[in-house]
Amino acid sequence: MRIHHLDCGTMCPLAGRLMGGGGGLLDRGLMVCHCLLIETARDGLVLVDTGYGTLDCAAPRRLGRGFVAVSGPRLDPAQTAHAQVRALGHDPADVRHVVVTHLDLDHAGGLPDFPGATVHLHRRELDAARARATMAERRRYLPHQFAQHARWNPVSEAGDTWLGLPAVQRLAGLDADVALIPLHGHTRGHSGVVVRAGRGWLLHAGDAYFHHHELVEPRSAPPGVRLFQAAMQMDGAARHASQDALRRLHREHPEVEIVSAHDPAELARVRHRVATRAAA
Repeated sequence: MRIHHLDCGTMCPLAGRLMGGGGGLLDRGLMVCHCLLIETARDGLVLVDTGYGTLDCAAPRRLGRGFVAVSGPRLDPAQTAHAQVRALGHDPADVRHVVVTHLDLDHAGGLPDFPGATVHLHRRELDAARARATMAERRRYLPHQFAQHARWNPVSEAGDTWLGLPAVQRLAGLDADVALIPLHGHTRGHSGVVVRAGRGWLLHAGDAYFHHHELVEPRSAPPGVRLFQAAMQMDGAARHASQDALRRLHREHPEVEIVSAHDPAELARVRHRVATRAAA
């Protein structure tokens, strides 16, 4: 398999200094929407998360004025997964599978661009997004991004153990080594996506953490990041347990590369590694 690391939605949030950037409190920060495009031999293209979609770029009001004002998404049509698939020489119709860590608006916005793809996710996440039972969930889940999608493969809380983590599930209809692993807390059904990468593994941890310093001891994160995570969590105990599991995995299994969805330093690091290997 060949794995491409894409930014499908650069954001410039308020209070950039508190979010880990430089400058003053009024300066904007920098975040990315780190998505994966996986080229497989038998299953076509597999997309992990979608970032923002072409409809979001054409009509930012779809995302909500408050979200746009605070998060500052650039909404560049060239950054959409749809456009980047084309730029890599592929037909977007060849994206047969989309695996989402969760259905927050900055992860699921591109789903309408791939209407023929099967969407894989945790059943708890699909149920929560459809129910929108709380005010927070009504803000984070936008039905116009996903409600019309026809092909779903929700997985349940069962499966094999992988490197000490439970309930890892291979995905129906996929021969490639791609699996979902529960990392609940940020949302009710938030999951990570495990991908075989050569002799090792890649784990896309979505929003289970936001800053690379959260993977090491003593763990740390900029104050704005900590506040944001606490404000957005649906289950604090579960979120902290998910982060503890990721730290153990990072400490004990160097063959696993872990990335999150929004850390620009991680995206730059993995892109540099890929480019260095390609040039060798």
